[in-house]
Amino acid sequence: MKVLVNGIGNIGTTLLSLLIEHQEILKIDTVFALKNKPLPWQEDDLNYLSSIGVRVCSRIVESEYEFLDSIIDEVDYIFDCTNNGGGMLNKQWYVDLPNLKGACAQGSEKKFGVSYMTGVNDLAIKDKKFVHVVSCNTHSLSSLLTTFTGEHLERHTESDFVVVRRSEDIGNHQRLVSANVVARHLNEDIGTHHSIDVIDLFSTKKILPNVTSSDVTTPSQLMHAVRFNIGLKEKLSREKIDELIAENQCMATSAKFDSNVIFERGRRIGFQGRIYSHAIVIANNLIISKDSIKGWAFIPQEGNTLLSTINAFLIQTGFEGSETVMQSLKDDLLMDRW
Repeated sequence: MKVLVNGIGNIGTTLLSLLIEHQEILKIDTVFALKNKPLPWQEDDLNYLSSIGVRVCSRIVESEYEFLDSIIDEVDYIFDCTNNGGGMLNKQWYVDLPNLKGACAQGSEKKFGVSYMTGVNDLAIKDKKFVHVVSCNTHSLSSLLTTFTGEHLERHTESDFVVVRRSEDIGNHQRLVSANVVARHLNEDIGTHHSIDVIDLFSTKKILPNVTSSDVTTPSQLMHAVRFNIGLKEKLSREKIDELIAENQCMATSAKFDSNVIFERGRRIGFQGRIYSHAIVIANNLIISKDSIKGWAFIPQEGNTLLSTINAFLIQTGFEGSETVMQSLKDDLLMDRW
């Protein structure tokens, strides 16, 4: 199996390290990476990837890296990690690749394929060639819903979410804001794209949750957060809530109220300095009523989509023993408490 990661930013670089680290159990023979616009000051980063076993490619014929056209027909699967419409443009040439078994794209590339999140709609992407791995915030909101209301949202009534966003990745400095900026509600009944994306995800299994969302961007580069208000058909005890969180390995808790403390701990002890949990619930700060549970969760945006990304690859390529492999990855990457 030969795979290509197209786009070597925050998500792409971490994904490459994961693929190399777990190359044997994923049965991947070769890991290629395409840097679309290599810049002189990125040379050290690309050299590092080469040193761990990644074969870096370029579209430039006379580049020091392998020429993309010379290897692309060998590729079995593509992880597209570009954004802002890049994945949709790339799909136009993925379609014609002779050996390609499948491809997935991230967050912003919503129309790339079937919207997907591991554990939510695995059956929906079986035998599908193109898959859209939903965003970090969609992972968080959807995990909160399934954790507290059931796999099919059978205990759910209606929910509202307020997403508090960081302005951009920590390594960038293009979209920083100097004060809080409220997002426009794209739908007067549903709100921002976060609830729209959650509905679209669950619609792949013929479930249409009653959810709304709002969004404010803050002058931070560390972590997103979400204030959730999840409606329930019947009250959950504190003991039952703890039990439900513990049953979802992709959910974590923390007694910490400062995102910078959690973020820094992730940089110290997480693989490649990342946190892979879908959401980190501040478990000692919940409001529990007869028909709802309210609280806060932090969102590890640079890592929480990657288990879904790898599981999409396994499902799309018909990997035998995918559940065993995913459990091994979860055991290796996830922590239940931050």
